[in-house]
Amino acid sequence: MNHQTIDDRNTALTIEDFAALRENLHEQRLFRREQLQQLSAEANADAVPERRGAAHIEVRVRLAASARMVLTDVEAALDRMDQGRYGACHLCRGPIARERLMIVPQARYCARCQQVREAYR
Repeated sequence: MNHQTIDDRNTALTIEDFAALRENLHEQRLFRREQLQQLSAEANADAVPERRGAAHIEVRVRLAASARMVLTDVEAALDRMDQGRYGACHLCRGPIARERLMIVPQARYCARCQQVREAYR
């Protein structure tokens, strides 16, 4: 019988979890890079201002900014994996719950610290 505590099961990543998370992050990185290339190509096609309205251009600019932010977070998570620091909260240094990482593999903060950060925005 396994004598792990509930907390250990909620935070400990198996080798399989780690491999799946790494693959997910690689897929996200590829998707965001392709998205940024596509948005850049659209921007070049919109060089003639009459072709697109200001609202369309603003949406594309916001999408590109969001994609760059997520790409930065994904690449930082991959760096943390390579350095053996993946899964530790940047604020409290405690472990980030496995469930949280499976949903948001690029998470930098545990759920509690994330709530604190959002409360002060």
